Amino acid sequence: MDQVKNGDRVKINYTGKLEDGNVFDSSQNRPPLDFVVGGGDVMPGIENGVIGMEVGDTKTIEILPEEAFGPKRKELVVEVMKGDIPNHITPTIGQRLQIRMPDDQYITVTIIEINEDTLTLDANHPLAGYTLLFDIELVEIS
Repeated sequence: MDQVKNGDRVKINYTGKLEDGNVFDSSQNRPPLDFVVGGGDVMPGIENGVIGMEVGDTKTIEILPEEAFGPKRKELVVEVMKGDIPNHITPTIGQRLQIRMPDDQYITVTIIEINEDTLTLDANHPLAGYTLLFDIELVEIS
């Protein structure tokens, strides 16, 4: 049987979990994830994890933060004045906001702390700093 190698187009079913078992994403009830190995369309840990698999194989891949969403970066956590947030927004912990930067690019931040006059915003990806576990099944190689 053919084994996955760099440059192959593959389809996988997957379930992504944190180390505590909480599921954060899954292809269940969706078409399989379709990508070219080495194409950079998925995190490197998944690309490296499918190499050598054959159609029908299943495995669990552990992906360290460096091969997923990176480490949590302290410089991406900032405190802002509540008055800097538009009046129509009532801030809540965990709320995600789009912030326009001086270069007119937008970034997504999460409110992680609310104080009397300030909000603490985190621009890290929500899964930054986490080791991720993916249960994968190789569905197709083309």
